[in-house]
Amino acid sequence: MASKACTTCLRTLQRHSRSLAQARRPVNLIATRSFNRHDIFQGELPDPSAKKQGSNQSGTPERTEGSSKVGTDPALNFKAAKELRRVAGKSMETYSAYGSTQHLYRMCSAQADYSIPQAQDEDAEMPKTEDGEDLGVGDGWWHTELGLNPTFSTWSQVTMLHMYLLATRFRCFESSESQIWQQHLLDHFFYEAEHKMTVNHNMHARGTRNKYLKDMFIQWRGLLAAYDEGIMKSDAVLAAAIWRNLFKANEDVDVRGLAQIVSYVRRSLRDLDALPEETVMEGDVQFSKPADEAKVVDIRSKMLDMPLDGVPSAPPNVPKTLS
Repeated sequence: MASKACTTCLRTLQRHSRSLAQARRPVNLIATRSFNRHDIFQGELPDPSAKKQGSNQSGTPERTEGSSKVGTDPALNFKAAKELRRVAGKSMETYSAYGSTQHLYRMCSAQADYSIPQAQDEDAEMPKTEDGEDLGVGDGWWHTELGLNPTFSTWSQVTMLHMYLLATRFRCFESSESQIWQQHLLDHFFYEAEHKMTVNHNMHARGTRNKYLKDMFIQWRGLLAAYDEGIMKSDAVLAAAIWRNLFKANEDVDVRGLAQIVSYVRRSLRDLDALPEETVMEGDVQFSKPADEAKVVDIRSKMLDMPLDGVPSAPPNVPKTLS
């Protein structure tokens, strides 16, 4: 009897506990609620023919007197976009950086672009330079005025020079954004470099292309260090870095043209530094013309008229600069 009574008590307790659990279970309002017209509007519909006093007949929402138009203030738009990027994280930043850097990179690539018409004809002989490089055709200041050959090497060095100018400005971004922008800019360069290897130079072996791409990445890292040193030290150091990379340390270099490039680099860095961050992020950047620096190079330095023993020496730890 005792065991049967205990069993009955246990079953009673189990049923009671299940009933309590069902009573405490939340009700799924979304699944059980059925919407009808009275849930949305519980009144009489207005007469369409009736005109409300002071109503706006144009169908557009009225704007409070004195309120500003939405989307016209670039500073507010940029602040809102920046806040959105902060909330969304790197996933939002990488998309905006990809599009802007693609536009900026195209300006870098177009400076000394070239083409090789013979590459499309399998039977045509590819023209070569004295060093054995494939020679193409190109126009613009870098080819016509400066006299650089329209080759892959010239295109890559001039493009990386302008990429350096942009990368220097990207370093002024927040640390979480700077690396993303620099990486996307570099990715665009390597995508097009590999494309030119295939289309212009018939380099269809992936292993050969990868070897050249690795060498170009090493050149890019060395170029960053060399140009940074020149910017920080003097025009002479910067000119030497450009001479080694762009002119391949050619002793017959056009010194006047080299001086124009040095002046062009410094002017471009100054112009980029003066641009607001939101302007750079929108890709609204224009490079000046290297030919315009001829007026600066033609200015005669006053130090040329001074005797050698009368030239003032620079204070300690202060680098000398060319006038």
